Amino acid sequence: MNKNNTGGERRRFIRHPMCFPLKYKVLKRGFSKKREDYSSTKNISRGGLLFPSRYAVEPGSLILLKMPFQDKIFKVRGKVLHCNISQDTNLYEIGVSFQRYSDAFKVRLVEQLYLISEYRDLRAMQTGKDISLQEASREWISRYSKRFQRLYW
Repeated sequence: MNKNNTGGERRRFIRHPMCFPLKYKVLKRGFSKKREDYSSTKNISRGGLLFPSRYAVEPGSLILLKMPFQDKIFKVRGKVLHCNISQDTNLYEIGVSFQRYSDAFKVRLVEQLYLISEYRDLRAMQTGKDISLQEASREWISRYSKRFQRLYW
């Protein structure tokens, strides 16, 4: 386990800050507790994501991430690439890579849903009336989907 990041920059994809809730459970290697724990994403990219944890997780471990949005739960499997202690928070920062394109796509979808939900809240504050998630989705897609797509593909 790395106590600090002395291995140099290893990123292949641009990361951007995004915070949404998740549950995680280590499936194999290096985790003595068999329970799920809660966290939230710190940043994401096309290739993976980073989240803080109270517990260290052995690099190379397979991990199951569950990301809720409203009444849905998106499940994604990944592999722990690194686990570094943050000097600022004293939490472990867990770097996870997606193992399949479909997992990266699910996380991208969840991110987009959270952005649309935030847009919906903003529009409600601006107009003083609620709009449906479907209406907010149509507006957000017409205004921002091209910009969002460039972040990934």
